[in-house]
Amino acid sequence: MQLINRNVDYAARALIFMARANKPTVSVTQMQEEVGVARPFLRKILQKLHNAGILQAVKGKGGGFALARRPENIRLSDLVAVLQGPLKLNDCVFGEKVCRSHATCLLRQKISFTETRLLAEIDAITVKDLL
Repeated sequence: MQLINRNVDYAARALIFMARANKPTVSVTQMQEEVGVARPFLRKILQKLHNAGILQAVKGKGGGFALARRPENIRLSDLVAVLQGPLKLNDCVFGEKVCRSHATCLLRQKISFTETRLLAEIDAITVKDLL
């Protein structure tokens, strides 16, 4: 099971690079080597973050991307939500169909408790924490 996908990992690396760069904008080319991903793929990730309001896009000469929020206001959970969707651990572990005991299943309730704690931990991590 992979909790955080590679898109979230690449996005976190790019945002950390941008925060450390201390420049008004950072080009995709500048981030590409640091993040270690092909330019077109990185650009797609950054565009999704721009559409979600996490980044600002600056067009023209000297353009690129800039953080739209301070690093302490960008959470790992924001990146997860934008790039991979909600984290869910408590689907039925016994098959693809939801069983009749879904609402009263003790295993599901225990996993739900763990999921709540895990999501709170991920929500507490900010880009600033990763600098």
